Amino acid sequence: MTTVKLETAGATETARPVAIDAHKHIAKIAKALAHPARVQIVETLLRRTTCIGCDFVEEIGLAASTTSEHLRILKDAGLIVGEIAHPRICYSLAPRAVVPLATFVQAIEAGHPPALPE
Repeated sequence: MTTVKLETAGATETARPVAIDAHKHIAKIAKALAHPARVQIVETLLRRTTCIGCDFVEEIGLAASTTSEHLRILKDAGLIVGEIAHPRICYSLAPRAVVPLATFVQAIEAGHPPALPE
């Protein structure tokens, strides 16, 4: 959590603490899920309990390079993990990664603002 400093007319005043890192994390997860192909990849991983590697190309129906980029974005956001199992990389979900986003969406659904940091 960070405290934001505001400069006004030569003076500096401290604003309330803002959980900037948490906001960035939620936005990164939401952005990673904001493409139909990436949603389809996540759904595919939800349906399968075994290692999935290059099977995504056939399942998604996109070029290998495009699919690889979508996987990279999901991995960078922490939504999936990839383990090297020569000669492939096996992908699986990291379900706990969506907890901040899910909590935020639940607050919206309930109509309650999230608690402000003290």
